[in-house]
Amino acid sequence: MTIRLFLALFFTCFCAVFAQTKVSGYVFDENNDPIAFANVIFSGTTQGTITNEDGRFYLESDETWSGVTVSFIGYETLKIPLEKRINYDLKFTLVEARSQLNEVLIVSGKQPKKNNPAIDLLRKIWEHKRSNGLKQFKQYQYNKYEKLEFDINTIDSALINSKLFKGMEFVFEEVDTSKVTGKTYLPIFVNEAVSKVYGDNVLKKYKEILQGNKNSGFSDNQSLIDFVKDLYADINVYDNYLKFFDKSFVSPLSRTGINTYNYVLADSAYIDNKWCYNIIYYPRRKNELTFKGDFWVADTTYAIKEINLQASKSANINWVKEIYIEQEFEVLNDSLFLVKRDYMMSDFAPSKKEKSRGLYGKRTTLLDNYEFDIVKDKKFYEKEVNYYDKDVYNRDDAFWDENRMEQLSKDEKGVYKMLDTLKTVKKFKNLYSAGTVLASGYYEFNTLPLDYGPVFSSFGYNDVEGIRTRVGGRTYFGRNDLWRIEGFMAYGFRDDKFKYGISGKVLLDKKTRLIISGGNRRDIEQIGASLTNSTDVLGRSFASSGLFTTATNDKLTNINLSTLALEFEPVKNFTVRLGGSYRTLESASDTFSLDYYDPNSPTGISSEIKQYETELLMSFFPGRKMTGFGVERLAANDDYAQIFALFTRGVKGRDNDNFDYTKLQFRYVQPWQIGGFGRLYTTIEAGKTFGTVPLGLLSVIPGNQSYFSIYNTFSQIDFYEFVTDAYTSVHVEHNFNGRLFSRIPLVKKLNLRAIAGFRTVIGSISQDNIDLNASGLVYQAPSEIPYYEYSFGIGNIFKVFRLDFNFRGNYLDEVQNPNARQFGITGAFGFSF
Repeated sequence: MTIRLFLALFFTCFCAVFAQTKVSGYVFDENNDPIAFANVIFSGTTQGTITNEDGRFYLESDETWSGVTVSFIGYETLKIPLEKRINYDLKFTLVEARSQLNEVLIVSGKQPKKNNPAIDLLRKIWEHKRSNGLKQFKQYQYNKYEKLEFDINTIDSALINSKLFKGMEFVFEEVDTSKVTGKTYLPIFVNEAVSKVYGDNVLKKYKEILQGNKNSGFSDNQSLIDFVKDLYADINVYDNYLKFFDKSFVSPLSRTGINTYNYVLADSAYIDNKWCYNIIYYPRRKNELTFKGDFWVADTTYAIKEINLQASKSANINWVKEIYIEQEFEVLNDSLFLVKRDYMMSDFAPSKKEKSRGLYGKRTTLLDNYEFDIVKDKKFYEKEVNYYDKDVYNRDDAFWDENRMEQLSKDEKGVYKMLDTLKTVKKFKNLYSAGTVLASGYYEFNTLPLDYGPVFSSFGYNDVEGIRTRVGGRTYFGRNDLWRIEGFMAYGFRDDKFKYGISGKVLLDKKTRLIISGGNRRDIEQIGASLTNSTDVLGRSFASSGLFTTATNDKLTNINLSTLALEFEPVKNFTVRLGGSYRTLESASDTFSLDYYDPNSPTGISSEIKQYETELLMSFFPGRKMTGFGVERLAANDDYAQIFALFTRGVKGRDNDNFDYTKLQFRYVQPWQIGGFGRLYTTIEAGKTFGTVPLGLLSVIPGNQSYFSIYNTFSQIDFYEFVTDAYTSVHVEHNFNGRLFSRIPLVKKLNLRAIAGFRTVIGSISQDNIDLNASGLVYQAPSEIPYYEYSFGIGNIFKVFRLDFNFRGNYLDEVQNPNARQFGITGAFGFSF
């Protein structure tokens, strides 16, 4: 290599490293009041940003620029030269333009809906949105590159010198600065994925085939990746509502946007040889799920060329301080605009204060090589890949050099090496284990293929067992294990008895997901806690171990259950299960009886129920997305319907010591996203038992004697208050996600969320089943008129608490129901966005 070539390469690298411009500061008016939504751009470019509610901005570019331009309608444009590459905490003052004083009134508050040129353009966008993008074509396919990253932000000397990072100081060599917020951050996780995407607008089908995946040393962290992907789902800015963190934000391009946002026509310019208009938008009210930002729209096709969205800090969403989205659209021809780059960043933090430390979650998606009208057979979209391809997760550097559509930055390259080193640090291993316990409920042993847990079930209490302790575990070689064994042992200090359970399952065929499972459990259970029977041999209801209850929790049953089942998935998300079971049921309490009249008993009465059952369960989960390829998988989303149909046949034994009956049960669960008005959950259950059976085999309407809000139970019904052999129940619960409280002046700052619920059930019980009862318990069913109750709740109290005020609507007769609870308060604790 000649010295001249060496110097040329050195100079090029030197310029690439130092060709960067960073600017941050505030924009004020002459009265020293901050100006929100002012434009700040690098002079002579369209690279820029807008100020937030405090007039603050941060602007960054990989190139060197000599100045910035600050503008806002009604004020004189300000051009400032930049003498240095990095300029922080600048203060700009805009002066009112005397010839534009009338325009100042336009942006001083709510914008007019009439004679507003920005809204005229918005209406044109509505008219043309169906003719823009991929909807123009019957079929489409493209290449997709996606990069996910987690960063600790607000890195300062206090954090660097803290005890938490003692022995791990080397990680701070990779600190960088965010181009959105201007805060320092430390990358701690990076994941890259390359996929081929196919879609058919006629069949309404979509399929994404993963071709390569690489992450920063955490080879078994697919659950985290899928969780992040669900939070950062692909969005279409033309949709009326954009879903983030289980919340529906009103899109600025929505038809309801006029009532939600203020719009201002701010600028116009050529972008990629297309004349475009710049529109600034910001919310009309605080505390609602809205954005602020701006977008550029083409003047002939009225297609979006660029858009950025930033969730307002007053939005009613927990643990998230910032949400920022950028989308850029590629002009393929005069009328075709397609997404080429999609960037999203969220700042997760316990507080929304400016200086609070948190965690950035970032996703960058690049799309390229669009092809259209290439027909694929319907079976191509329906075929599901049910096996783990190791090659996809072990691509070499040559693959990534060829398929990366955007080169990694210096800090992103460094995080791979840094985390490989970090995994060898004992302190980090302990921190990682603690985080795993909180996420999964299991503690992982590094030296054994075993997990202890669930840790949250280690202690419980009921009136029969007293204090209950439990130890349990499962085999775990990896998330794609083809077989799994799990079990537990428990001990009650009051009844002085040990209980146990063990189960196993094996995946025999990956293509059809053929699974054989079986197990045995001897335990104490509240068998009236749900209408539709659980198929999990180790399943146990919360009602069996309530620490505090509204009434005596003594209606518990000793259960000895053995099961064997075969399960397969002939069609995606449609599961068929064939199984058999044998159970023995007997009362666990002296104050509760399952006795029934038995002509084969010497005394004419039996206290123990022995029963063989065969069952056919069909389950359908339309729209469900699963993660993993092993015997156990996890759902990566929660917005899908659940449909169950269960056929159970009770078979008599040789000694006629059990019963002959048929039971049919059906359940349909559906979540509904009601636009900006929150989320609605509905559940419909129905069942019928044909034949004569004792109390232990009837359908008990699930009451709730705890002080916890438990969905799909009746809060004002006690256990065994209503017993049926035929029933239909409906549960409805709606979370307004702050929509109501955000409009009450004195309450809206608390970010509370209103919740409304309604529950009803109607059922009957035959005279034969009543006559079989020898327990002394008076059977009652809500047969003449449906039983109903309703509730009003307040959620998001201190971000983690919820209170429900429950009212019983009927069946308050002092003779038949002398202890009926007319009113009650229940609560819940949990973390939600």
